[in-house]
Amino acid sequence: MFQWYRELDAGERKTFQACFLGWATDALDTQLFSFLIPTLVGVWAISNSEAGWLGTSALLSSSVGGWVAGILCDRIGRVVVMKIAIAWFTVFTIASGFANSYEQLLIARVLSGIGFGGEWAAGAVLMGEIIRPAYRGKAVGNVQSAYAVGYGFAALLSSVLFAVMAPENAWRWMFWIGALPAFGVFWTLRDVGEPEVFLTMKKSLETRGERISPLAIFNRRYLATTILCSLLALGIQGGGFSILIWLPTFLKSHYQLSAVSVGYYIFVLTCGSFVGYICAAHLCDTIGRRRNFFLFTVLNWIMIPAFIYAPSLGLVSLLLIFLLGFSLLGIYSALGPYFTELFPSVIRGSGQAFAYNFGRAAGAFCPAIVGMLTTANFLQQREAMAACAMLAYVFVVIAVALLPETNGRDLSDVDADMVAPEPQGVNKARRASAIQEKEA
Repeated sequence: MFQWYRELDAGERKTFQACFLGWATDALDTQLFSFLIPTLVGVWAISNSEAGWLGTSALLSSSVGGWVAGILCDRIGRVVVMKIAIAWFTVFTIASGFANSYEQLLIARVLSGIGFGGEWAAGAVLMGEIIRPAYRGKAVGNVQSAYAVGYGFAALLSSVLFAVMAPENAWRWMFWIGALPAFGVFWTLRDVGEPEVFLTMKKSLETRGERISPLAIFNRRYLATTILCSLLALGIQGGGFSILIWLPTFLKSHYQLSAVSVGYYIFVLTCGSFVGYICAAHLCDTIGRRRNFFLFTVLNWIMIPAFIYAPSLGLVSLLLIFLLGFSLLGIYSALGPYFTELFPSVIRGSGQAFAYNFGRAAGAFCPAIVGMLTTANFLQQREAMAACAMLAYVFVVIAVALLPETNGRDLSDVDADMVAPEPQGVNKARRASAIQEKEA
């Protein structure tokens, strides 16, 4: 199954390792917060709605950070931006552990979100451009499995810390320890170079005296791709956030589990997600990107209600949460390679980052909607979670039905087919000057 990894060259392997560790760190930060919601509700006497906005605020700011990082990726380089994003994320994740009020934590989470949003944007483009077409789906999909590693570590960390510490101290240490893997990312990135396709594109633009605007992704040549990719990301992330952010709280209330037991259940979910990431990574190279998305959407429509409405049945409950993790998170694997193959090099960073992070921003409202519906007693928590998640995947079906299949596409072919944007995406003054010189 992993023969492809042994066939990667040194540069591809180093890139894979750096991005794997970076995305695991991102996932650790995202998931550990879900374990803290019940504790913060009790310690600071905040409502479920306020707790939901703590999670949503970080996801919203990560969407802004992700798009800015994508723009910078196209300007100064993929590796440089990834280092900046990791440093930013580390500082404000540590700061989150020092918060002494709801307002302070809200600010720290907003700022840390900018960093982890930028880290995904830079890492996804870097992986997509470095790895050869034949292994792109497997490599990027397997890097996505790092999220399962991060989620699993968050679950174990939560169980251990809440078992040995008082809740009012344990949540702080979760943030501090959660920031430590970022230092390993810096070490791994030291030998990773910029992708050749990026360097070639940058040199070509400099030679022609052109400069691409960040708004070029809204040029009519790329607008349909930008919109559909954004809807695809919205459906996948909105569905996932609706369940994952509230899952520990749901497990405590529905199954009457302790904080330690919740950690074990989430660990089983992350084991399922790890298997899902790996399977989806291979499937998207085998059956194609589009069929892979359709398959996992159907699985989610089956597994979400099956898990949400099932009674506590011991081992059966553990099997259901394993399968939920498989479908809910495995669907992410094809996003990175698919977006890389849909945008040309001149706008790949900004296009890919905007689409993914628009989806993250819009999808981030789903946990807040679940919280508001529950607080207002309009729906029970499980009904609100199921409704938001199931409806989100409708966007996946619409987007994939209208986007082309890209399996095996060479990035140089993408650049040849989708040349530089029309004048509104380029520095008009330089183009006009070049035309005048030619006429003279």
